[in-house]
Amino acid sequence: MSIIVKASDFKFKYPRDVANRELPKFAGLPDTTPFNRHDLYEILPMMTAAMNELGSEDGEVLNLLEDVLNQMPGFISTRGEVFDYLTGSARECLR
Repeated sequence: MSIIVKASDFKFKYPRDVANRELPKFAGLPDTTPFNRHDLYEILPMMTAAMNELGSEDGEVLNLLEDVLNQMPGFISTRGEVFDYLTGSARECLR
């Protein structure tokens, strides 16, 4: 099952970093590139990967991931760390 998250699926609106839109985005682990949590073009592939990892297409799970992302500590900074934090936190909440 492969899920594709669209901007219209989110409950929050995120700014777009148009200048960096064409740069490579998260494609899987490991990824030590810094994650811009204030850029829709970074958030979309991250949420898509997290939803696929969780095996869910439930909108409530996506909303949970958004809440986790928006409350995530600032020291979690790389794409790999963000992915691990999102999926780990969601798994804990979904138990």
